[in-house]
Amino acid sequence: MASEKPGRVVFIGNIPYGLTEEQIVHILSSVGQVLNFRLVYDNDTGRPKGFGFAEFNDTDAAASAVRNLNNHEVMGRQLRVDFSH
Repeated sequence: MASEKPGRVVFIGNIPYGLTEEQIVHILSSVGQVLNFRLVYDNDTGRPKGFGFAEFNDTDAAASAVRNLNNHEVMGRQLRVDFSH
């Protein structure tokens, strides 16, 4: 897998439950243009599961998100940001 080029989609985990999708996109936009963000919801309760996926404009922005936002603290929680495989 080491030869595989990272893509434009990143996984964002450990998202505080009180954060809105708009607030998450605002944080992610600090490293590059976000084309799409999808917060994953529980089918039974309709509540967010605390993780989602963001698609950036290019691979450089996605790499910047992984580099600069992994372990970034938001509302007392450290975000987990990594490339989606």
